[in-house]
Amino acid sequence: MSDAIFKLDATVRTDLGKGASRRLRHQDKVPAIIYGGDEAPVSITLEHNKVQQAQEFEAFYSHVLTINVDGKKVEALVKDMQRHPFKPKVTHIDFQRVVAGQALTTNVPIHFINEEESDAIKLNGGHAEHHMNDIEITCMPKNLPEFIEVDLLNIEIGQTIHLSDVKFPKGVESVELGKGEEHDLAVVTVKTARGPSVEEEAEDAAAEGDEGATEE
Repeated sequence: MSDAIFKLDATVRTDLGKGASRRLRHQDKVPAIIYGGDEAPVSITLEHNKVQQAQEFEAFYSHVLTINVDGKKVEALVKDMQRHPFKPKVTHIDFQRVVAGQALTTNVPIHFINEEESDAIKLNGGHAEHHMNDIEITCMPKNLPEFIEVDLLNIEIGQTIHLSDVKFPKGVESVELGKGEEHDLAVVTVKTARGPSVEEEAEDAAAEGDEGATEE
């Protein structure tokens, strides 16, 4: 993955309104806005093909981007992206400024690891029910992770991993946990799947073999 996906060129947009935005989209451009910090919001225009390429990478949504606005570099995060209802086109993006030395709040994706290696899932017929796909965090810009890992290797049938069980990187905190214990939300639960487990199937096969031997 190239660092180029984290860098976008933009121009300041002065022609505003729905009609202007529609004209830009017809020219294969994306209207957007940068807001936050101590500066006023700035409406900008991006090249659609660059945005389309970048947004295919998960990291694009949880990484500090550098937007070159008419020669001025602005660091920002994607806060909202609107897409065409059926065409593969991005129609608008909201960016939030990132200010060095100021904490930021954003959502980062969860990577569930060792799910296929978990005995509860591989041998005991369990399945992981994901309650979350991302976690809202707060941290300084330098500590922003691209994702949060949740390890399912040692999880058991019927067990639920909550936010308080997640190992957050240094300097990163859960926004929900900061609101109190009642906000310790469930992240993933391993439940019993329908059908026999691998062990049960092996036991059934052995029993059938014994019965066949007895009949002979």
